[in-house]
Amino acid sequence: MYTLNGVTKNYARGKETVEALRGIDLVIEDGDQLVIKGPTGGGKSTLLQMLGGLDRPTSGSVELDGVDLARLSEAKLTKVRSQNIGIIFQSFNLIPTLTAQENVETALVPLGTKVADRRQQAAEALASVGLGDRANHLPSELSGGQQQRVAIARALVKKPKVLLADEPTGNLDEGTRDDIMALLDQLWKEHGLTFIIVTHDSVIANRAPRVATIKQGRVTVTDRAAA
Repeated sequence: MYTLNGVTKNYARGKETVEALRGIDLVIEDGDQLVIKGPTGGGKSTLLQMLGGLDRPTSGSVELDGVDLARLSEAKLTKVRSQNIGIIFQSFNLIPTLTAQENVETALVPLGTKVADRRQQAAEALASVGLGDRANHLPSELSGGQQQRVAIARALVKKPKVLLADEPTGNLDEGTRDDIMALLDQLWKEHGLTFIIVTHDSVIANRAPRVATIKQGRVTVTDRAAA
């Protein structure tokens, strides 16, 4: 479970201070699916970076299972990310010189997984996203939707408890977007993940059970499941 208390994030822009997050209080239960939406520059990606331990707040706490990510050393924070948090990016972030199989295996290297086990687990992860027959293809040989499926497999192969997605369908057409979101919904349910998505897409936001709208660094949460 995530518990955020009084989270602020300030950036220096020349002589000015930009308040990206302004006292965020938020609880995200295990197994929740939460969409974070809002205008460009409103703080969506900044909030996701806090949840992923990719950045630290200026003040406040970001607790995951009672551990404040903001107070961990870099080594311990890296370990938490490697073991517990899978992240999917809009631009896929695949290594162009590695095959789909090898890209997925990279997520297991920090965990010290043996080579044979890495290969087997990566193959199983690719099969789970419908790309078992594309394991030896380079990213340039795959469509955008296929590349995002590889990225999903990479995020999930280490069996994290949290899946974070930053505009995961932003570079995809509508049909492919729907396919990817259907896959993510399926995997969320199958794996019991805590699934948090940043998106500009109102179609994705409108079908989410919980929506956190962030505007000028402040959050309002709508819980449709309870409505």
